[in-house]
Amino acid sequence: MDKQTVESPDRRGDHFFAFPGQRTDRWRALHTATRNWARGSTDQATVRAALDELSGYEGFFAYPGRELLATLRGRIDGNQSGAAAGLAQRISESILTRSYKGDLGDWQSAEIVAEAPPDLNTPTMARGGRHRPYFEMMVVAPGAASRGESIIAQTRRLRRPEDSFIYETVPVASFEEAICAAILNPAILAVTIYEGFDHQAAADLPVLRDFLATAGLDAAHVAGDDLPLSLAGALKRIRPELDLYLLSDRNVERIAGDPRAAGLRRVLYAVEELLELHLCVLEGIDDRFRTPFFDNLKKYAMRPISTFHALPIARGKSVFKSDWIRDMGEFYGLNIFLAESSATTGGLDSLLEPTGNIKMAQEMAARAFGADHVFFVTNGTSTSNKMVHQALVAPGDIVLLDRNCHKSHHYGLVLAGGQPLYIDAFPMTEYSMYGAVPLSSIKKALLDLKAEGRLDRAKMVDLTNCTFDGHIYNTRRVMEECLAIKPDLIFLWDEAWFGFARWSPFLRPRTAMGAAEAISAWMKDPASVDAYEAQQKELGKNPSAAKLMETRLIPDPRQIRMRVYQTNSTHKSMSALRQGSMLLVRDVDFASVEAQFHEAVFTHASTSPNQQLIASLDVARRQMELEGYGLVANAIEIALDIRKEVNAHPVISKYFRVLSASEMIPAEYRQTGFSDFLTPGTDWEDQVRSMHEDEFCLDPTRITLVCGTAGFDGTQFKKMMADDYDIQFNKTSRNSVLLQSNINNTRSDVANLIRVLLEISNKIERDLAANGENGRAAFAARVKSLMTDVPDLPNFSEFHEAFRWDAGKKTPEGDMRSAFYSAYYAEGCEYLPLDSPDVDKRLKSGPAMISANFVIPYPPGFPIMVPGQVISKETIDFMRKLDVKEIHGFERAKGLKLIRPDHAKDHIRK
Repeated sequence: MDKQTVESPDRRGDHFFAFPGQRTDRWRALHTATRNWARGSTDQATVRAALDELSGYEGFFAYPGRELLATLRGRIDGNQSGAAAGLAQRISESILTRSYKGDLGDWQSAEIVAEAPPDLNTPTMARGGRHRPYFEMMVVAPGAASRGESIIAQTRRLRRPEDSFIYETVPVASFEEAICAAILNPAILAVTIYEGFDHQAAADLPVLRDFLATAGLDAAHVAGDDLPLSLAGALKRIRPELDLYLLSDRNVERIAGDPRAAGLRRVLYAVEELLELHLCVLEGIDDRFRTPFFDNLKKYAMRPISTFHALPIARGKSVFKSDWIRDMGEFYGLNIFLAESSATTGGLDSLLEPTGNIKMAQEMAARAFGADHVFFVTNGTSTSNKMVHQALVAPGDIVLLDRNCHKSHHYGLVLAGGQPLYIDAFPMTEYSMYGAVPLSSIKKALLDLKAEGRLDRAKMVDLTNCTFDGHIYNTRRVMEECLAIKPDLIFLWDEAWFGFARWSPFLRPRTAMGAAEAISAWMKDPASVDAYEAQQKELGKNPSAAKLMETRLIPDPRQIRMRVYQTNSTHKSMSALRQGSMLLVRDVDFASVEAQFHEAVFTHASTSPNQQLIASLDVARRQMELEGYGLVANAIEIALDIRKEVNAHPVISKYFRVLSASEMIPAEYRQTGFSDFLTPGTDWEDQVRSMHEDEFCLDPTRITLVCGTAGFDGTQFKKMMADDYDIQFNKTSRNSVLLQSNINNTRSDVANLIRVLLEISNKIERDLAANGENGRAAFAARVKSLMTDVPDLPNFSEFHEAFRWDAGKKTPEGDMRSAFYSAYYAEGCEYLPLDSPDVDKRLKSGPAMISANFVIPYPPGFPIMVPGQVISKETIDFMRKLDVKEIHGFERAKGLKLIRPDHAKDHIRK
């Protein structure tokens, strides 16, 4: 790459995340500049500067390529304003619409297209009416800057009409350029590495070098023969889905046997026929493109099958031959009915005991998500969570559980008989929501159990990552410090909202599977034992609990049993149908629990799973492996765009604002001092350091929009936006709503949201102006009631002594299962109206009020009462101040359902 034309990327973190959109915007800006030049309203220097701004990065993309860029620059330098404007427009529109993937004319200037015959080697998605997906392959080779065109031509000559895919080549000449290309270009799906390339780019890239050092990807100390393997390792850390190929003219057998070559798909002898490389590249893409179950389901749907099983809707005859429900068939189409069956043979498979294409699909999902095993679940992640609890938790086992987690975890413990030891997350009282559970609270609970000689009963730590509102744990640190106290703890990370994070190099380390992989690699490093021994020497024999609490504990790598389970709602962040979920397993002891795990599957999974749900899980995996990196990057860009536009708008920001990381996470949990993605002066290094070091980070795709300052409570605002503006949200709080950007969103969605918020803000301004002082006072009072007069959030109180029959003195676990089922006896229960004086009397003088069931207000959506819990004054105050209509487990006409005190005493005697 030309040193004079390459510029360092902008240090601003939001600019990095927004690069794909910025590239399009810059090409549109160049087109506008050339058009204005042709019209005489700007000058040649302005146009040349706009092209220079683009050129530094265009070498990392196959299109428009060096030929077109050189042609465009020649027209600008030759003062051909009209011709330059025409070519800039064509390139800009092709990048925006992605037509270059299928239109051969997009790759050449108009003169060349007119003069040259059609080139069968020019990329095109369609050949003979057949769709051929397009991707790009990076070639890292010495001298790529000077012989790039030769490399591109060489790979084009390898194409054959029968190839299922088509690709273009991106040549780079250095380690640094390869990293930059992999980060910035999501179309790169394969990398071919030749030996002999440089470490440093010819151009000055100081920001990239800072980024590499901060992310731990710097290889400046690596030289000679180690550089290709060092690059392969770095690329796998950034984008593990990439297929990597190493071409060497040395002892390829020795290289292939090097442990560091484990991430390479193939090692090839460089002087052999390159067609072998071409075939390997296509095979690698096909390996990810295959969807075993979906492919077989399509074939099944095309077969003439007579069905004599209990599924009348299969084949669609009962629908399309009906005079009364034919419209359903017309709405959904024929294929959905042709693909229905109760059979598990004849090309299909059984979800309960897969041996064929479902088994293959799950194995491919395990590869994609970095797990040892993956189970497809068609009843949602609620079922996935209950499966884990039933398989791993026995009656009497203690589970450290976030009190604010999804209700499926609480119900799972009721079914399994595990005893929850509830630990509270940090409160965000101003917004009527909780954050995440501090590590100090988790460690204290474990150390308290240890002090009472009951640590052996602690089976599992169960946490939500990320939370509904976007709080992300430092999963590696949590697991390491817990394993330092109890080396065989099991971890269940509910990542229902976070499954997409696997495809972001910034978020992946904070996923359960990403952290488990990092810890497993650390355990194999001899330095891990040295680090553990050094800390043990420093701590001394029998260190106090206080000392352990203030120390960042290092586990003994020789004792760790890495047992990690992750559940993700694939349908919540990927292209799967509703209720599609995956259960990911990375458990060194899985063989010992596999039988009971399958029993849990038999217990909770439907014996009639939906074929379309299974197929969508298969397809979702394919999409994420092949384009997930770019899709997630776009989702982050969309989210940052919303944050910026809302908070910077002169009118909207008066009444609405998106909460920053510093508002969502207390400073004590942001050790690096990171404030927000858009804080002036924040750059790549700040964000990367925060992701590596801070106790909690904020998922950028989850956007808490405060609406209380506009006079709306969350439920009211959500309904108005859906009813009046066709904009849908999900979660609300007393004074906010949660927006989620995902792989489905576009910049048009952002524009529509901003337009609507501005319309609402303008209406508020008109109403305030029209209603005078009284109207402004009423508005201020409404805002105050929503933003200031908020109820305190109640922490978990305690289990009643009747349901703590074998609990310790210092730890708050209880037998929730017994309490749950004791409420099945009507004579043992009573009801008290919430506003009854008897409630206040019993709070003051007793006897204690014992909750008979789960009580879950929406919002905030977590159980403020669980079976067997002693109801506290804080809980009653909170319920009385709630103004929400939906409270699961509470019938206002009857009141609180309680376990009678005498019934509880009978339980103690039993």
